[in-house]
Amino acid sequence: MWQQRGIVSGVAPALPGVTWQGHPALVHFWATWCPVCRAEQGSIDAIAKDYPNTVTIAMRSGDLAAVGKFMREQSLDFPVIGDPEGTISQAWGVHAVPASFIVDSTGQIRFVEVGYTTELGLRLRLWLARF
Repeated sequence: MWQQRGIVSGVAPALPGVTWQGHPALVHFWATWCPVCRAEQGSIDAIAKDYPNTVTIAMRSGDLAAVGKFMREQSLDFPVIGDPEGTISQAWGVHAVPASFIVDSTGQIRFVEVGYTTELGLRLRLWLARF
């Protein structure tokens, strides 16, 4: 509960270049300095290959060049939006990473998970958000 204090619910805040129409989306907040995020990054990469509506936000991880370097070193290929100052994270109420949001096709946040979440758990939530 403490890690989810102030986290948004209802309508998902806007993200640059992202629309919520069509299919459920995974919005995943992470950081290059977060060991739990590293443990989870393979799952996020696999989900992004199957769900094109996956977007990730690199919270307080430097500029896009630094994030890009990290992603190349880790062989990651998921879409990422830089959030070097934490302004996007703040708009979503994210205080701890990793944090995952499942947004349905109407832009409503259906599920929120803070902390490590399994690939199966995220895939199940994406499936459930279709209904």
